[in-house]
Amino acid sequence: MEKLKLCLISICKFLKPYLKKLHKWRKRIWRKYQINKIILLVSLTFALISSAYLFYLAKTADVKTLKSSMSAHTVILDEFDQEVGSLYGQKGTYKKLSEISPKIQEAVISTEDRTFYENRGVDPMGILRAVFYGVVRRGISGGGSTITQQLAKNAYLTQRQTWDRKARELFLALEINKKYKKKDILAMYLNQSYFGNGIWGVEDAAHKYFGKCAAEVNTGEAAMLAGILKGPEIYNPINSLEKAKNRRDTVLQVMVDNEKLSQKEVDEEAKVSVESMLNDNYSASKDSYRYPSFFDAMISEAEKKADLSEKDILTKGYKIYTTLNQNHQKAMQSVYNEEWKFPHADDGKVVQSATVAMNPATGGVEALVGEVGDSSKHLFRGFNYATQSERSPGSSIKPLVVYTPAIQKGYKLDEMLPNSQEELKKISKIQGFDGAEKVTNYDQIFTGEVPMYQALARSLNVPAVYLESKVGLNCAFEMGERFGLPLQDKDKYYGLALGGLSQGVSPWIMAQAYGTFGNGGEMMQAHLIRKIIDSTGAVVYEANAESKSVISKGVAKKMTSMMLGTFSSGTGANAAPYGYRLAGKTGTTETDFDVSKTKDQWVIGYNPNLVIATWLGFETTDQAHYLDGSSTQQVSEIFRDVASEIFPNTSGKKFDDLYNGIQNAYAIAGEDMEDVEEESGTKDSKLKDLKKKSEEIWKKTEDSGKNIIDGVTDRVKNGWKKVKNFFGGN
Repeated sequence: MEKLKLCLISICKFLKPYLKKLHKWRKRIWRKYQINKIILLVSLTFALISSAYLFYLAKTADVKTLKSSMSAHTVILDEFDQEVGSLYGQKGTYKKLSEISPKIQEAVISTEDRTFYENRGVDPMGILRAVFYGVVRRGISGGGSTITQQLAKNAYLTQRQTWDRKARELFLALEINKKYKKKDILAMYLNQSYFGNGIWGVEDAAHKYFGKCAAEVNTGEAAMLAGILKGPEIYNPINSLEKAKNRRDTVLQVMVDNEKLSQKEVDEEAKVSVESMLNDNYSASKDSYRYPSFFDAMISEAEKKADLSEKDILTKGYKIYTTLNQNHQKAMQSVYNEEWKFPHADDGKVVQSATVAMNPATGGVEALVGEVGDSSKHLFRGFNYATQSERSPGSSIKPLVVYTPAIQKGYKLDEMLPNSQEELKKISKIQGFDGAEKVTNYDQIFTGEVPMYQALARSLNVPAVYLESKVGLNCAFEMGERFGLPLQDKDKYYGLALGGLSQGVSPWIMAQAYGTFGNGGEMMQAHLIRKIIDSTGAVVYEANAESKSVISKGVAKKMTSMMLGTFSSGTGANAAPYGYRLAGKTGTTETDFDVSKTKDQWVIGYNPNLVIATWLGFETTDQAHYLDGSSTQQVSEIFRDVASEIFPNTSGKKFDDLYNGIQNAYAIAGEDMEDVEEESGTKDSKLKDLKKKSEEIWKKTEDSGKNIIDGVTDRVKNGWKKVKNFFGGN
């Protein structure tokens, strides 16, 4: 140890002259370049820039809409501008200050901000105390915030304790204080504050804890509510009677110190047991969120397209104008509420499913359900299979990536295509088609050749892969991208024609893609929101109905002609709603462990008024959770139930209105087929038609009866005349 000490002394003696020289050089440079002034200038510049930035943030925080947004709930309107629901979020029942007990006001001011009515939104001494303790404790401490600052924090900022947040809170408080009167600030604070157990606002808190409105709260109850604000999940009486009582008594004593109560009053209130005060008659209504799948998807769209946060959407009092058709949504939701209609696994687990109904002419999604089960038990913003799923489209992809490019290249509807595995063995040698020889038809039937319209309607795999090889992988891939499919480079292989995608699609994507055929070749961007208006009436977002020319109207007409056969004579016959003419496609994907079992089933049907895309499958497919059969069975029944309820409520174009003189490809070929006369009216028009037919039948019956009676009368007259003549009468 002594040696180490001597060594250090020797080093210091050696360095001392050099350190003296360094110090003299530093002093000379410091004086020469006026480093002190530079540091001061940099510090002042930083402070100025920071202040300007914080001032800018405060000015652009839209403080003028704070009151109106707090007192209003976000309202959702349908396509006819009728109110269909509300979003509440972190908001309780808003009350004016005159509707809140003065005792609550006094208790809160006494504990949270004694100088509330005198300060200008900030308390300089409180800020200095917070800074001092922050420096001493090497961190930001709570406290030091006025009611106005807390309002700014709750309305605009996070709860994180940082210097940046504190600075922004300060500037926002000054701005709020300048814009509003003290009574308005206090009312906003009491209505915005959190009181534990998921309760926001003093009115709902009064009902939750005492079974009365905020105007009826007495002194002891007011002290308890004010005490909860310090730690909502710690000091509320439901979580801890003892802590709630201690905190209440502390608030009462503070009110004495602030000369709001006498000691005698406090002593009397302190004798009242907390348990005797409790009475919960609060009930949160879920009626305002009546279309949960649609509303969830709408919130996600508002976040993405309008650049709004979930908190703002729920709390800022917007009016959101949507494309929702309530008749369609109710009909679709009623089908999905009935779990017994859907397949169940042996362990009782119910399959999942989703359906999207979109207007192909506008892109407006008129109905959407993203899960199976009772909608009243919906988990807020849970997984939505209608918009978020990534499932294999199976054969429903064939019209998009195989048959459409084939029509564009000049193939005829009745073009004969090979339907034998021998042909696939030949094309498997083509680059990129290795393994294609393993492709087989679902029914294991090979006819040598088949007309193209039959290959599509019957969803034959062999002709589809053959045709894909003829149009070219690049062409098929590019066409899929034009239809909006999320394709990746590794999808450029023969399996593209069969839906073997690396990412998968949702009913939303497929409805948008098939809408192209129902809109003359123009693909409209699917959307749920038309516009959003804030609480002051200003438009903050308006949808721009984007369209994309994907194919020509002639190609779309020929594709529709072939896809009419899907529902009249093909794999979608069991899905066809009675009395309505649809075009479209089905799709099925096999499981990895058994080709006779399926994991995804699709039916997509459209006319010029509506396109409906339905998917069915288990969340996770395994040997205990799979579907039996193909899309001709289970998913077809769900699609038919939905379509049968929805299409009677549609009105507008028929296929012939969009594509003049269009015929089913089967009819063009002169084949026998079951096709229905197209309907496009409402239920009222159907009743009128029925009434008209009834009247015609009645008229015929009446005419027949009249003829019979007239005939009998004539015979009687003739007989009487003969009798009279026999007896010589006139």
